[in-house]
Amino acid sequence: MAATRARGFGRAAAAVAAGAAVALLAACGGGSAEDGSGGSGGADGRALPTLTEEHAPLRDLAPDGVVIGTAAAGGGHFGSGNDPFQVDTDYREIVGAEFSSVTPENQLKWEYVHPEPETYDFEAADDIVDFAEEHGMAVRGHALIWHSQNPAWLENGDFTPDELRDILHDHITTVVGRYAGRIQQWDVANEIFDDGGRLRDEENIWIRELGPEIVADAFRWAHEADPDALLFLNDYNAETVNAKTNAYLAFVEELLADGVPVHGFGAQAHLSLEYGSPGDGLRQNLQRFADLGLATAITELDVRIELGPGGEASEEDLERQAVYYRDVVEGCLAVEGCTSITLWGFTDRYSWVPSWFQGMGAATVTDSVFGRKPAYDAVAEALGG
Repeated sequence: MAATRARGFGRAAAAVAAGAAVALLAACGGGSAEDGSGGSGGADGRALPTLTEEHAPLRDLAPDGVVIGTAAAGGGHFGSGNDPFQVDTDYREIVGAEFSSVTPENQLKWEYVHPEPETYDFEAADDIVDFAEEHGMAVRGHALIWHSQNPAWLENGDFTPDELRDILHDHITTVVGRYAGRIQQWDVANEIFDDGGRLRDEENIWIRELGPEIVADAFRWAHEADPDALLFLNDYNAETVNAKTNAYLAFVEELLADGVPVHGFGAQAHLSLEYGSPGDGLRQNLQRFADLGLATAITELDVRIELGPGGEASEEDLERQAVYYRDVVEGCLAVEGCTSITLWGFTDRYSWVPSWFQGMGAATVTDSVFGRKPAYDAVAEALGG
């Protein structure tokens, strides 16, 4: 049942004609002067074709029922008042023309949408959801329970368990309810297991203070707020069969046995050339969750590269990166019900990677002025273009 609903999610997002998408792409004018980056070029100095040139966008190459998405950059490492989705017109137009799904990168996380105990700030998230509807795009909501990016008032507050439970219930009811019928998938519980397969019962305020059963309650509350939304567990290092995904599989079985409305499992796929591509291990892992009746998704795909002394990726590394992207897209498409693939940003201009991994970067499918890397072509070809 979950797989069938996921395909409906894909079809609902697909409705922009190819001609209109290409026209939007052709209207974009390249990089913003604010960026300060140079021209588009490969590692050998040759100019790369850009997303601003006429081409078939990824959304038109995806198989029927499959959405290809991007995170909409905003907040976080960009600083207040410098939200790329709002201030970079070229970037914004490409998002709408190139993709059929969008995920607010930061704009629905607790510290942004619920900055004070009695205050919700939906302005940035509303902008993204409105934009998605105007461009025939689906939306993934991210995230309702997480151990990171919580506001100080929550993490440092002196709340009783009952008060914390009421706070979470109000947050989920308010946020999911606001976008009922408009956000098709939600990451309800994000990164709740560590790499060893243990619950983050010290880092995660909700699990620490209320116990693991609060996760089931969060799914129930989200389902009450929007019965039509697909509700996901989501994590990194969850691409292959390992201790973490084994823990998730057992957890899902318990939730389903208790009648909890969990509908999907998302593998983030934040990958690195330091480690091997997941290869066929991705398909094997996702299939296990599909066999339980869950939808599956690639939710935050990027592939970081160790940069050279000049801050650039080598041509060889860019070709290797393309293989990783291809493996992930093909692995998802090989699993029935894996119908949502999201790149965690599509341009190095706004990638989160350099600010979190020293000496690493070039993680997306285009450079800082939207030049299309081999990874972009690999995604296009894997989708069927």
